[in-house]
Amino acid sequence: MALDSLLRAFVDNWGLVKTTARFLAARGISPNFLSLLSFPFAILAGVFFFLSGTSASFNLLLSLAGIFVCLNALLDGLDGVLAREIGNASKKGDFLDHVIDRYSDIFIIGGIVFGGYASWGIGVIAIIGVLLASYMGTQAQAVGLSRIYGGLLGRADRIVLILGATVLTLVYPHPIPASGLLSFPFLGWSMVIVAVLGNATALQRFFYAWRRI
Repeated sequence: MALDSLLRAFVDNWGLVKTTARFLAARGISPNFLSLLSFPFAILAGVFFFLSGTSASFNLLLSLAGIFVCLNALLDGLDGVLAREIGNASKKGDFLDHVIDRYSDIFIIGGIVFGGYASWGIGVIAIIGVLLASYMGTQAQAVGLSRIYGGLLGRADRIVLILGATVLTLVYPHPIPASGLLSFPFLGWSMVIVAVLGNATALQRFFYAWRRI
């Protein structure tokens, strides 16, 4: 989506992010360290999404889940800015970043599903869509094309979608509609969107690459 590109451009050019990157660079903090540091926040987000679905402290736990998603996304964006700031954008760093991103996606989506916000089937389809969309983008590069980031639903889009659904679920935690086979709170509906648009993105990237091979 355009949002993915806009957020990348915003992060890359936001003065505060650049200042933070320079601050970290001056203290010898590596981009790989930030990539690794982002992962525990994704795990914590997944854990708190799970706990929020079965606890009386729903508001607190769901709020913490949203905060940890934000921290994961912040560090995920900052590692690339830092790598460019110190001129250390390497293949190893890029590889590590993508591996951690995929595990982070699985923990966050898994936590939402384990928390009962969406059904198992929808959760599995959502994870498949996320993994295949990423695979199509990198596989295009493996066969000699440029890596594909475009499509209906990039990672930044997913993060914004999940954060928005988290806030809406805090405001109105009840299923929509109130009953029926497809009756989920906002977080559950965000997983439906990820499941549909994630797989659509994978197909979109496949056909985009296929036409250019």
